[in-house]
Amino acid sequence: MLHAIADGVERRSEELALVETMDNGALLRSHRRGVMPRVAHNFRFFADRLLHLEHEEFLTRGHTNHVTWDPAGPCVLITPWNAPLMLATWKVAPALAAGNTVVLKPAEWSPLTASLLADIAAEAGLPPGVLNVVQGYGSEIGGTLTGHPDVRRVSFTGSVPTARRIAASAAANLTPLSLELGGKSPLLVFADADPDLAVDLAVEQYDNAGQVCLAATRILVERSAAPEFTRRLAGRIARLRQGDPREDATDIGPTIHPRQLERVDGFVRRALASGARAVAGGHRVGERYYAPTLLTGVEQDSEIVQEEVFGPVLTLQSFDSEDEAVRLANDTRFGLAATVATGDRARAARVTERLVAGTVWVNCFFVRDLRAPFGGSRHSGVGREGGTWSFDFYCDLKNTVTAPGGWSDHG
Repeated sequence: MLHAIADGVERRSEELALVETMDNGALLRSHRRGVMPRVAHNFRFFADRLLHLEHEEFLTRGHTNHVTWDPAGPCVLITPWNAPLMLATWKVAPALAAGNTVVLKPAEWSPLTASLLADIAAEAGLPPGVLNVVQGYGSEIGGTLTGHPDVRRVSFTGSVPTARRIAASAAANLTPLSLELGGKSPLLVFADADPDLAVDLAVEQYDNAGQVCLAATRILVERSAAPEFTRRLAGRIARLRQGDPREDATDIGPTIHPRQLERVDGFVRRALASGARAVAGGHRVGERYYAPTLLTGVEQDSEIVQEEVFGPVLTLQSFDSEDEAVRLANDTRFGLAATVATGDRARAARVTERLVAGTVWVNCFFVRDLRAPFGGSRHSGVGREGGTWSFDFYCDLKNTVTAPGGWSDHG
């Protein structure tokens, strides 16, 4: 059944890509080339993983221990607006593979592909009531879903304030939660890093107009390399093309919503008023876009460094030593991801060991494998998903202990 849903996604991938772009403003070429193939892969991966879900049996004083994964029951899955279908299927696929029924509540700013997914699942033959899509505002229906006594799991991707409300609602029934929340991830650039690679990594953080939870929005550069790095990065930013996300030539699309555009602009205006300097951008472009922005002269304890902006806004700070780099990198309440650029393998090992993050990329960015655990530390989340970790969450694990011998000849 899961493979049949994946087949349906592939048949309708062009429609899904266009609808997603029209709905949330992300680049159509990205949806075509990367996102929709990943959506189908989410279903295929967990379908195949299910068939190999096992735990080695072990003995206790001659008794056999056998671990199994039982379906938990109805799951409420609440997804964000920045990558609607990909993040929805990242939850829906393992929840269904585990044998559960699902209530999917997409973000009100990008609801369309969730309903298309329900159509695809129905066409694939999924029985009625197994995958349910509920549209609406979280403030009106969220508590009804997350606080319902029949719900056995709640998985949420979104903001920390909303996660607190969900946790409070689910607490009455002790419903287990999986929370993937915000980030304020660092990009550490050491002087021995390949300069072209380092700039490429920084420019990648403007993907989806900066509306990516994993984005390394805090660039930390070794002081000796900072002037040249800043010059090169500013030059690259100036060449980025902003416009209609349906056009292949576009590098950065619009901000999803006027409220989000106003939020991003507010962060930047307050930062500039506090002494930050805009090396690039720092302003709106028309009524839908925010210019890709690079701010220097920011203080570590400032709002722009500590709080998630969720727009095309990067800050740049300098450091003088590994210890200072790690201290600055870890000095927020978040711990979702980190990226390190260095030409020294030993340094990479030392630094990554000390970083507080659920995912660390070294000399690369956004390389993801469904076999790996994904999630955040501190205020970036609770729990891990991916691979067996997803089944651990969406299932009730059972250990059956069987005594040796004593069997009749009839069994």
